[in-house]
Amino acid sequence: MSLKDAEQKPLEAAALREMGEQELAEGLLALREAQFRLRFRAATGDLENPMQFRMMRRNIARIETVLRERRQA
Repeated sequence: MSLKDAEQKPLEAAALREMGEQELAEGLLALREAQFRLRFRAATGDLENPMQFRMMRRNIARIETVLRERRQA
């Protein structure tokens, strides 16, 4: 699964560990931007699935965890 699907589907930690550090950093930036846009959509009442907040927050946490593991190792 690519990080492009991360806005809609949960990511697997095993797949994230196979990606490069640069790719993870770019994906993290893209997810944070998408989270920002999602908050705006929620404020205007144009949000279809409120569970996207939880999924996006958890995907961001998964990427940050993998990046932190690599820095400590």
